[in-house]
Order: sequence, then structure tokens, then C-alpha cells
Amino acid sequence: MNKSILNKIKGLNTIETLQKKLKVKRSTAIKKIHELRKLGYVETSGGGKQPRLYNIHMNKIIKIGNPGLYDIINKNSPVKLSRPFEERIIGKKLSIEEAIIRAIKTEDYRVILASLALFNKIKDFSKLYALAKKENVRRKLGALYELARKTIKTKKIDDKHLKLMLNAKNEKMFIVQNAKSKDFKDIENKWKIYIPFNKQDLWRLKE
Repeated sequence: MNKSILNKIKGLNTIETLQKKLKVKRSTAIKKIHELRKLGYVETSGGGKQPRLYNIHMNKIIKIGNPGLYDIINKNSPVKLSRPFEERIIGKKLSIEEAIIRAIKTEDYRVILASLALFNKIKDFSKLYALAKKENVRRKLGALYELARKTIKTKKIDDKHLKLMLNAKNEKMFIVQNAKSKDFKDIENKWKIYIPFNKQDLWRLKE
């Protein structure tokens, strides 16, 4: 990588500031960011309602450990998340099953919405159920699974595990505190869990 170019654009940038520094079209600036990210020189933050920022480094960023929750979700979901912090998993890889349960445990609207896409990547339903039981989120898991099934193609959880989830006791009723659905009362009534999303919230999962 040309160090003189990196020196010119190092630090925090938006696409617009990168255009000005390099005196190029927007499409060329976007292409350059993708190239630098692939080579390991860029950290990205922001997005959604916040401006997308690109922190460009003079030297390659060396990441220790394996991808964390936000990385797993961003890799597998059309709904992308900005990282509030850099999370790396040391000593093992975070499985899809673990990522789904961790997402539920955040009680964060956007994290849980983005994680619904992971239901199409499940490999071990017994592991998923065991994790949900350990964290006492079995009915939440079942309700979110049924919601995902109404919206996107997912892997099918067997009837045995669905029944065990449905019969779980002593769980909190809110997935996201004080958030209820207007459109998915059938799921709420079945699982005795409040869904935090309405139909218009789910369109991005179909992108």
C-alpha cells in the first residue's frame, strides 16, 4: 500500500471527506475504502442514524482472537450494526447458536432485530436449546424464532424442542423493556412474551 496516500487520508473520514482529500468521485472513494478495509487499514464505526466514519491507519490493524457478536451478526444479517466497542473472543469461536442467545440477552432492539437473520444459520438445535435454558430465555427464543419464520426463510426447529421452549417457566415477558407489538399478538399470546417489533420493522430482513 502506498504510504503517501495513507498519510494523506489517515485518521477519521467520511466518504465526503475522503472524496475531497483524494479529489475523486464518490464511487471511487467508496471503492478505495473497500480496498483499504480488505487490506486491514480501516476501522468502521457509526451507521444507522449516525454518520458512517472510517478510521484509516498508517499500519495494518492486527486483531487478536475471533469475531465477537457484532461481527457475527454483520456477517450474516442484512441489518448491519455499528460497534459500540471492539469485541474479540479469545480461545474459541463464537457459534451462531451462542450469538443468538447473546443477542437476546442484550435486550437491545436493533441487535435483536438484526440477529433474526441468524435463525437460517443454526447448525445445532440441541445446543441452542441448552443455551437458552441456561440463560432462562427459552420462550423468548421460541417467540423470536416464530417471528423470523413469518418474515424470512429459516432452519426448522423440531417439535420436541419447540414444546420444551413453550412450556418453560419463570421468564420475563419483555424481550425489550416495555416494547409490545401491534401486529404479532398471535405470537405474544402463544408464547406469553411481548414482541418488540411490528411488520414495518422487519422489511430490512428481506433485503
